[in-house]
Amino acid sequence: MTSVNFDPLRIRKDFPTLAQTVNGKPLTYLDNAATSQKPRAVLDAIDSYYEQDNANVHRGIHELSRRATIAYEEARGKVAGWINAADPSECIWTRGTTEAINLVAVAWGLDNVGEGDEILISVMEHHSNIVPWQMLASRTGATLRYIEIDDDGRLVLDDLDALLTERTKIVAISHVSNSLGTINPVKRITEAAHAVGAIVMVDGAQGAVHTRVDVQDLCCDFYAFGGHKMCGPTGIGVLWGRRELLDAMSPFQGGGEMIHIVGREESSWAAVPHKFEAGTPNIAGAIGLGAAVDYLSEIGIEDIEAHEREIVAYAMEKLGAVPGIRIYGPTSLDERSAVISFTMGDAHPHDISTILDSDGVAVRAGHHCAQLVMKHFGVSATARASFYLYNTKEDVDRLVEGLAQVAAIFG
Repeated sequence: MTSVNFDPLRIRKDFPTLAQTVNGKPLTYLDNAATSQKPRAVLDAIDSYYEQDNANVHRGIHELSRRATIAYEEARGKVAGWINAADPSECIWTRGTTEAINLVAVAWGLDNVGEGDEILISVMEHHSNIVPWQMLASRTGATLRYIEIDDDGRLVLDDLDALLTERTKIVAISHVSNSLGTINPVKRITEAAHAVGAIVMVDGAQGAVHTRVDVQDLCCDFYAFGGHKMCGPTGIGVLWGRRELLDAMSPFQGGGEMIHIVGREESSWAAVPHKFEAGTPNIAGAIGLGAAVDYLSEIGIEDIEAHEREIVAYAMEKLGAVPGIRIYGPTSLDERSAVISFTMGDAHPHDISTILDSDGVAVRAGHHCAQLVMKHFGVSATARASFYLYNTKEDVDRLVEGLAQVAAIFG
């Protein structure tokens, strides 16, 4: 149950974007799996940096640089606490989840994966957790293998022991599916992978947003997530990695900040995390993400998760009664996060989205960067409604009312 102190109507007032109208109707924003809205606290933190402390971080002796550096590194500590990292230095700033995955594929993969080795991912993955591994396999001669999904959108793990062999070097898996909302048993997969000597990379783009994440308890080796889906700015993300792996890895990019000493013929590297943070970073983005963590922590991730569960349960019930609708993904709320993908008869998802938009309801339509999932279910696209802490049952009702118009148009 959600805490009696949790009030989505009060929370909505913290988000300026939600106060507007679209096509003359109050905005109902249900595209949170693509990006979340930003509370005033985050916007103020970014403005304050640019207005008061705008300077480059590290090495600067002057006051503005000192203040910027303190805020920047304090934000690193906040995201480390959000996922229960053992030390903030295990958290590397990236441009987002995609860059974090690519960092591992290149900086760890090229030195540790070779011809004849195997990389295990799933059919459920976002393209950002498929394409980097395809590229690594192509460059190294490794083989890419897949965990299949069933018709309820769950991973088929009955043959996991057969898929994992002594040739498996890395398993890359999503914590939560962006296209189906499926919550995956990451800890079970991690334990099985470690048993054969493989490491595990978790795509947490939809995980760290909606549930309590403890990377030490998950026992994974890398965990990646972005800021913009959890009330933070775009262009900022985090790669958490086990310290011994990060220390052994080569840099991802070369440039300023990531060096210790530069000579004519060779250079030595700075310590983790700065070894992986070449060039001037997204300082405002990091500070904004730190403010987002503060905001979400004050509300409480357990209350957010409980509220989303109530909204999804209500939405599944109401949507299930819509004529012609087909909902994809698990039916059990224990296996589903705050995402509902669906189709409606002969109505193309783009038409569904267009009709809903005319009524001020924002959903996503397309393949959601998950074309293998679409192929599995025999569709080219779905419509997707995704929920967050500021959504209400009234938002679900407006979605259902909009779908009634779709049904009336397409029959």
